[in-house]
Amino acid sequence: MSAPEERVPAAAAEAGAPCAADGMTWWYRWLCRMAGVAGGLSCAFAGLWNCVTINPLNIAAGVWMMLNAFILFLCEAPFCCQFIEFANAVSARADKLRPWQKAAFYCGMAVFPVMLSLTLTTLFGNAIAFATGVLYGLSALGKKGDAISYARIHQQQKQMDEEKLTGTLEGQGL
Repeated sequence: MSAPEERVPAAAAEAGAPCAADGMTWWYRWLCRMAGVAGGLSCAFAGLWNCVTINPLNIAAGVWMMLNAFILFLCEAPFCCQFIEFANAVSARADKLRPWQKAAFYCGMAVFPVMLSLTLTTLFGNAIAFATGVLYGLSALGKKGDAISYARIHQQQKQMDEEKLTGTLEGQGL
């Protein structure tokens, strides 16, 4: 890295930019946020549809799905909840979470209504919310390495294997 390239991440970290800390690019962060908003919409509509029934488990799953929608909107799009006083505080706290923590939280939130009532409405209603968790989980894995690094690692492993092989052949010859 050259000197200017080293200064940019340091300046971003000092300014408190969250993308420097978790390694997410701006477009991937927005993709995750848009998936969260779409997941909130799908949970809200499917949850409302689920509540129009006489089966108590469907009603419980529908209420849980609407709660999921509210939490997704609160964490990913606090501007949708601008009349709720604590919306910005919750969103700021959610932004401080690591991507794997968001992934576990969103996937867990989306699985619970499906376990309560396995219907197409709960399955499809929670699919986008679960996909949001998967997107955050993928970002927690980090960036993919470049081909040159993998080639070096492969070559080093190959050399070690050859050394082990020649060591065992020399031991057999004695």
